[in-house]
Amino acid sequence: MTLFLEGDLGAGKTTLTRGILRGLGFAGRVKSPTYTLVEPYVVSNLYLYHFDLYRFSDPSEWEDAGFRDYFNRESVCLIEWADKAEGLLPTPDWLITLVPEGEGRQITLIANTEHGAACLATLSPDLGTLPN
Repeated sequence: MTLFLEGDLGAGKTTLTRGILRGLGFAGRVKSPTYTLVEPYVVSNLYLYHFDLYRFSDPSEWEDAGFRDYFNRESVCLIEWADKAEGLLPTPDWLITLVPEGEGRQITLIANTEHGAACLATLSPDLGTLPN
């Protein structure tokens, strides 16, 4: 599954990733991949990769980094600043947008694929539809 995390600096993208990992039972340290570009996590039999492409200045850096193999049926890839590799990434199953609002965040979750819609429907049956 591929999820794009969108929002300005400080919007809470890494914090959301940390919450997802905690919800899955991961008890280790969850850090921002701003300098490492990717942080891998293994939870039970799930491989989760958290990418931060903020420092990319050209989409070709995606190819040079060799990340394509991380995207497979056995993994979940959460990507911050996906626009930095525009046209090279798979279509996200979910597009998650975070916007600071008061003391919290407003979150918008859009399913872009049939698989994404099916997964979203397991969270809330009224939400599992594809956008028109």
